[in-house]
Amino acid sequence: MRNDHVTLRSTAVFDLLAPRTPAVPVKVELRYDTRDPYAVVAAFRTGRAGWVEWVFSRDLLADGLIAEAGDGDVRIRPAVDDPEVVVIELSSPSGHAVFEASAQELADFLDRTYDVVVPGNEHLWVDVDEALTHLISTDLT
Repeated sequence: MRNDHVTLRSTAVFDLLAPRTPAVPVKVELRYDTRDPYAVVAAFRTGRAGWVEWVFSRDLLADGLIAEAGDGDVRIRPAVDDPEVVVIELSSPSGHAVFEASAQELADFLDRTYDVVVPGNEHLWVDVDEALTHLISTDLT
């Protein structure tokens, strides 16, 4: 399976929420790569500056579609007043951002990832020797 590398991409628009101001639409590219089958990447378009990427577990995204999930830098939960909306909170030393996204779009993206790597079979896609070689070479530089 490791030789059948697949990358899935999906574009969405999340609403950036801020107090006392209208929501700001932000283009987001969701990516899933079988070389890191446990993770999802969300790349946020930040204007001319480019993209800011957040990497978090695929399970966290799935769990956050149905209940509050995450206790670190990434928290995901269904919106209290609208079951069709998911709230995504991102925290870093640089700041804090809260987004609303379509639950259906996120669920559709997850379903596509499950078509490629069935939940529970992620370990079949991990090349441990390659990961160790990368860690060792990175550690020595």
